[in-house]
Amino acid sequence: MVTVARVLVDSPLPQLDRPFDYAVPAPLQDDVVQGIRVKVPLRTAGRLVEAYVLEVVTTATPERPLSEVDSVVSPVVVLPDALFALARRVADRAAGSAVDILRLVIPKRMVRAEKTWLAADPPPAPDVAPEHLVWAHGILDAYPGLREALSAGERLALDAPPSPSPDRPWGRWAEVLAAMAVERLAAGRSAVLVVPDHRDQSQVLAALAERVPDAAVVRDDARRSGPERYATYLRLLHPVPCIVVGNRSTVYAPAHDVGLVALWDDGDPLLAEPLSPGVHARDAALVRQEDEASALVFAGHSRTTDVERLVHLGWVRAIGTARRESPRVVLSGTQEGAVRGQRVPSAAFAAAREALTHGPVLVQVSRPGYAPVLVCADCRTPARCPHCAGPLHARHAGAAPECGWCGRSHPHWKCANCSSERLRMASSGSERTADELGRAFPNTRVIVSDGAHPVAELDNRPALVIATRGAEPIVPGGYSAVLLLDGDKMLLAEQLRIGEACLRWWSNAAALAAPGAPVHLVGVTGPVSRALATWTQPAYARAELADRTPLHMPPVVRVATVEGTTAAVTAALARVRAEVPALASTAVLGPVPVAEGAVRALVRFEYAHGRAVAEALRAEVIADALRGRRAARGAGRPPRGGTPTTLRVRLDVPELDL
Repeated sequence: MVTVARVLVDSPLPQLDRPFDYAVPAPLQDDVVQGIRVKVPLRTAGRLVEAYVLEVVTTATPERPLSEVDSVVSPVVVLPDALFALARRVADRAAGSAVDILRLVIPKRMVRAEKTWLAADPPPAPDVAPEHLVWAHGILDAYPGLREALSAGERLALDAPPSPSPDRPWGRWAEVLAAMAVERLAAGRSAVLVVPDHRDQSQVLAALAERVPDAAVVRDDARRSGPERYATYLRLLHPVPCIVVGNRSTVYAPAHDVGLVALWDDGDPLLAEPLSPGVHARDAALVRQEDEASALVFAGHSRTTDVERLVHLGWVRAIGTARRESPRVVLSGTQEGAVRGQRVPSAAFAAAREALTHGPVLVQVSRPGYAPVLVCADCRTPARCPHCAGPLHARHAGAAPECGWCGRSHPHWKCANCSSERLRMASSGSERTADELGRAFPNTRVIVSDGAHPVAELDNRPALVIATRGAEPIVPGGYSAVLLLDGDKMLLAEQLRIGEACLRWWSNAAALAAPGAPVHLVGVTGPVSRALATWTQPAYARAELADRTPLHMPPVVRVATVEGTTAAVTAALARVRAEVPALASTAVLGPVPVAEGAVRALVRFEYAHGRAVAEALRAEVIADALRGRRAARGAGRPPRGGTPTTLRVRLDVPELDL
């Protein structure tokens, strides 16, 4: 009899995304257990690689000799069964590798942090004080049936309260998430809270700090050092419930007995994973909920078409407060008598002036900088860099135009269309808006918050706060007025989901207003403005779905991109058509050239065909990688490290972008 370890090799090569058998030598018989990291020889690479032990079995003498496990990297079990099962399902759904998912979740080993953790006392069982549980129940009871739905492990779409906390620097939405987590922790189960960025994470952590012991809250994000991340991961593996708060990869956190996974603002692009296989946190959460039967909550001030589709199918249940709340939204610049094209209409200006007498005013703009877009003053042709054709912008009034791509300055710029040397500012960024409004409101504090000048929170003294979308500071009690500028320019972006994105940006900004404070949306008409004014974001999402259904646009259907050489893409499309004959004749768009020697195609398919399409594309990715390896050997190149595939596949892309 031979003891065999079945391992998953930590390699980016798609053909290695399967279990491999290695014999366990006698000296390691007691050390090699399921879930640990080991080093094994990889013959094709001619070197040792790390691997995860998936299973240890005792079998009869194998038909062929097996290589032996070389060494144990660490005795700590870092890959629980549930985590591998989740990674495998998510990767298969996205035609990717399970190890790519695990690489997002399991940090690199840090020896000192591991020794410190093993020598320390285990974390204590969390204890939720009765008064804190009463607080949580009081918040959750505003949503009829929410507590029962959490206990039953339902899938929910929750409309968050659109207002800030009256005396704390966080939104009331953070209190709702914290209350759900506290309720689950009191029931002896863990909660996983996934938020887009560190600003949202800070609000949730602050809301939890007053209700839960520090030892029961785990912060999980990439901004922490390597030893901190590894120590955090070891804490999650301990069989003691906790509340995990982190960013997109936190959705895979292997916490003990998870009773709740909650995603805040799933429409935020930061929740879309850019690394292979590119699985959105929302999709990973849906897969996880099926495996664990935990409660799943999608919360937000607006609702994405993706979640609304699930609500329409009955897969997710919408839940709201017993008493509906909404901000006081005013559509400025669209009333009779208003000056068309005026950036700050008189009604919005008057509201800001009155609000500044007793509190801060938020002004949301579309772009950072001073003048992010310059055009020819005579023919209105966009100003481009003569060296790289990049867009020109101005850092401040009177400054020479600079290229946004190569950074070159062009003090003697000349229009390529009409030879004019005069430039005109076609748009105002956050800094120029601050200059203009600062002159209009003398003796008033002016604060700019954007990517270059981030401001997390402010006091409630009077001030003009100029912020780009998503960078709005938090004010305890809320802003006295909110002005949403440049909405017409935001809607001009050539994107399928731009209306949905604008509604999300404006809804999140409107939710920062104090109760009863005016929110002025300037110069925007149509369905998006009506949805904001009436606070009926789910209705807008339903209308969007209805419009996309006859056009077969996502998320009504799933979309995969297939990119690579012409031969590789052609072979992949042929395999998909052969293995999924039920695909419509219009399912494939392209291929079209995207770069020298590369083409791209789109495959649209129904959700029912998702598994078959993913399997076909994955099989072709592996076949293409093997063909590349054989070609490298034929050319006399050493096989060390393998040959990467020339075919790239990504499923569930949000846009039809050829």
